[in-house]
Amino acid sequence: MRFLLLPLLLVAQINAQEVLFEGNVFDSKTKDPIPYVNLSFLNTLKGTSTDDNGHFYLDIPNELLNNKVHISSLGYKDTIIVAKTLYKSKIFNLVEESFELEEVVVSKSLGDSYVLNPISSYSLTGGFASSATPWVLALYFPNIGAQKKYIENITVFFQKNPKFNQRTSRFRIRVYNVDPATKNPNKDLVRKSLVLESELEKDYVSLDLSSLNIEIPENGVYIGLEWLFISNNWFRNVVTNPITKKKSVEDRFAPTFSGVYVKNQNYRAMVYGMGKWTDFTVKSKNGTENFVPAISLKLKKSN
Repeated sequence: MRFLLLPLLLVAQINAQEVLFEGNVFDSKTKDPIPYVNLSFLNTLKGTSTDDNGHFYLDIPNELLNNKVHISSLGYKDTIIVAKTLYKSKIFNLVEESFELEEVVVSKSLGDSYVLNPISSYSLTGGFASSATPWVLALYFPNIGAQKKYIENITVFFQKNPKFNQRTSRFRIRVYNVDPATKNPNKDLVRKSLVLESELEKDYVSLDLSSLNIEIPENGVYIGLEWLFISNNWFRNVVTNPITKKKSVEDRFAPTFSGVYVKNQNYRAMVYGMGKWTDFTVKSKNGTENFVPAISLKLKKSN
């Protein structure tokens, strides 16, 4: 069984004049281009990302120029702007987000490591793909017990897609604390862009974060997988309408993240798109397991 993380929405195809929505995003202070900035048209299924040089482009219907665009990048203030303004200026300067680092005191003696949501290759089933607009797929990990714990390693598993023939694709890992009121992902715990590559020959990638000494917050942590709408990730997918039997071509973006069924109800999956977080809930046939992204979190306890 395969799951596609796609909005459940039927969109009527209309003949509309399209324009090329393009420009560049820079740091407001340094004037350096910012790669992998996500731009999403609010309340629509349109979006794109900047490339390595901070450049973005997207064909859109002319009427979308009156919509608002959500511009977001790790370490910068989220900004909402009318598309027409950005279309005319072609340049946007993002303001760096100011924050205070909490004092980190790490015990010199760390105990044995252990893994939350351990995954084996035979347990992988289905996958999460993205199209139309950039998404973040996040999995919640609880903090059980009073002992301090630190993130040592994150492992993400992939599903091979025969229609994507590039050797690698890129995505970003996000590490969030938990909003005490909504229980949704809140603030980034890592103030740097963690962009990884998935390789065609491998079904997983691991990221060592032990040197950052990230302590698991009291309310747990979300690990997020953020799609990047860049040319290297793009591929086309031909789908057949089950009713009309007509074929259509869709733009898709790699990678396809693998999923697993877990019995532990603490593992909560959420998706961020079109400006808000929503629950992603798919249960097994017997209703005892949840389908979640295949992410393992390796922790180390302090003594």
